[in-house]
Amino acid sequence: MSLSLLTSDGFQFLMRYLHFFFGIMWIGHLYYFNFTQGAFMAEADPATKSGVLTKLLPRALWWFRWGAMWTFATGLVMLVAKMQNYPSYADFFASGYGIAISVGALFGITMFANVWFIIWPNQKIVIQSATQVAQGGAALPTAAASGAAALLASRTNTLFSIPMLFYMGAASHLPLPVTETSKLGLMWAVVGLIWLALEINAIKGKLSYMTTVKGVITAGFILNAVIYLAIEVCLRA
Repeated sequence: MSLSLLTSDGFQFLMRYLHFFFGIMWIGHLYYFNFTQGAFMAEADPATKSGVLTKLLPRALWWFRWGAMWTFATGLVMLVAKMQNYPSYADFFASGYGIAISVGALFGITMFANVWFIIWPNQKIVIQSATQVAQGGAALPTAAASGAAALLASRTNTLFSIPMLFYMGAASHLPLPVTETSKLGLMWAVVGLIWLALEINAIKGKLSYMTTVKGVITAGFILNAVIYLAIEVCLRA
């Protein structure tokens, strides 16, 4: 008797299951940091803030960053496996599924990179500074700037998560109207420019409309609507 999980379809299901598991771990912590912890820290007393920064935050960031890592890894395996069902990579990326999953992956992979190369390195400095202060030492002079950089990247990831989740779901559940006349190059140019502008802001810009939770959620749904309309227009051209 052969177990279903030991088949090719079973392996792909297992990867999807693990992708969901690690994704919930990752995005759950992202929303906790942005929707819950931030508001709490704004009202907490100094002793409580110190406890959060030195004891709670390191633990939460461990699950956060490794959730991101394994979400990325399982997603990459799923993507490569799915491509094997198409005659060529070009056919995959010209399909409704390929377009949707690629847009979702663009934002998801960017979010993963932001976690490991912006948020985590800057949060390490914040944690080290808070630990030194708790032990009677001086705060690191770069701690405030590092905290601001981590917050901007985290808010951007929250912004990106809205279209990312939409297109991850759309790949299998929202058929896109791809035809021989669809302007795929124009579509990717529009999506790419929007993505690039927002990511540059995540690295060098300001919080602006992302200062508040309401602002970043509202902006996320507006971003999703703009991208969706741009894709529909280009595909139906």
